[in-house]
Amino acid sequence: MRIICVMNQKGGVGKTTSSVNLAAGLANAGRRVCLMDLDPQGHASLHFGVEAYDDTPTVYQVFSGTHTLAQVRQIVGKNLWLVPSNLDLAAAEMELVDSPDREVILRQAVKAMTAEQPFDYIVMDCPPSLGVLTVNALTAATEVFIPLQPHFFALQGLSKLFETTALVNRRLNRDLRVSGILLCLYETGTRLAADIADDLNTFLNRSDPNCPWADATIFKSRIRRNIKLAEAPSFGQSIFSYAANCPGAQDYGSLVEEVLQQEKEMEACDEADAPAAIPMSRAA
Repeated sequence: MRIICVMNQKGGVGKTTSSVNLAAGLANAGRRVCLMDLDPQGHASLHFGVEAYDDTPTVYQVFSGTHTLAQVRQIVGKNLWLVPSNLDLAAAEMELVDSPDREVILRQAVKAMTAEQPFDYIVMDCPPSLGVLTVNALTAATEVFIPLQPHFFALQGLSKLFETTALVNRRLNRDLRVSGILLCLYETGTRLAADIADDLNTFLNRSDPNCPWADATIFKSRIRRNIKLAEAPSFGQSIFSYAANCPGAQDYGSLVEEVLQQEKEMEACDEADAPAAIPMSRAA
């Protein structure tokens, strides 16, 4: 099972759009996927047409301890479940300040849910901040995807994201690593976008091989600006359901293929690392 935290402390970089369409694309590929909306704005929920009103249990109830993830999640498509959010979740930041083990609440909830019903992927859409909710996601995750707009200031903010993942890796989650960087709102005709991608490659190649982002992949898929991606949420659909042949669907489809290729490579590495079977004659 891969637990992917999609995070960036900067808003408007395609974080929610990427979370939703990555989850939908993986589900279309036959994987069992749970998308968790950890943003109080609830945009990932709205993207699937789910408006969490007062009587709808959300991830806030999970953080407050009154519900489990299994009680909160709802199915929104074939192979696809959603843990919804709404503005109530904003109160969790304040309510958890003095709570013991506040950083591991989500990890414990995920462990309980997957023990009951396994998933192939859990995708967590984080808020545009580095507070308690994001730290919970990082503590529960096995890997981080960072959507990045190819601008100079976005590169500056990337260092803060790396610092946060390194801190969580040292103190709370030794398995956490940055496994993918996704360039969104990409403008193919500009030199700036290509230069930023080159600078990012150079930085990663020079990184300490022991840091959590040392093996990060800059996805070859570039998510281009596309009006269909902006229209899809208003219809409560992923881009694959709303406009399957548009450039946005092609770009996210390519991303899904890369993620599935990562899955194959991980499985190959696990098989290579597994101890060889002892021949029966020797075992006897």
